[in-house]
Amino acid sequence: MTRPVGIRLDGVAKHYATPTGLVRALDGISLEVEPGSSLAVTGPSGCGKSTLLGLIGGLEVPTAGRVTVGRSEISRLGESARARLRRQDIGLVYQSDNLLPFLTAAENVGLQLSLHGESNGSARCRDLLAAVGLADDVDKLPDQLSRGQRQRVAVARALIHRPALVLADEPSGSLDATSATAIVEVLRAAEVTLVIVTHDPWVVEQFEWTVDMLDGQLVPWHA
Repeated sequence: MTRPVGIRLDGVAKHYATPTGLVRALDGISLEVEPGSSLAVTGPSGCGKSTLLGLIGGLEVPTAGRVTVGRSEISRLGESARARLRRQDIGLVYQSDNLLPFLTAAENVGLQLSLHGESNGSARCRDLLAAVGLADDVDKLPDQLSRGQRQRVAVARALIHRPALVLADEPSGSLDATSATAIVEVLRAAEVTLVIVTHDPWVVEQFEWTVDMLDGQLVPWHA
């Protein structure tokens, strides 16, 4: 397993030019997350939470400032190098499950292993799907699953390659209380650095640290 990695943001800003003017999605964020710790990011819609996750995951680069994940200053890497880092070290859970409709639940989860050249991860795929409550659904296609079940497949997919860091954007948003509990327990049990965006007060309580965002900036930390 890859060892958990730390995260450091130094003066990070992300601005977008729009027809109505400049949007400051993030505006001078500095933040440090210790390896192996868990952080919940909260705040109202549109405050920059998803943008923050995207920059940590290398999906975008900042307008200003530095983003460092482990030993890599990811904000200075080219697109192909950032993609390689994501495949190797980062697990992503999006608001939308982004499953491939022509692959079964197990095949969607195992696809990440295929990208690493691993061909015999079937047992781990099934174990992870069982851990998120889908032991009887491993051979179903996405359109045979509920929205909440698809999101659970997405969580298993994010963990299958034993990443060092998991970034999750509202992973429990479409789940009932029982399913949400199972998802959070699986994420918290993984030996990773974990950053989650959530509106759910119960989910926030399960994490070591919380940071609130407002208008593209951070409100001070609290435990």
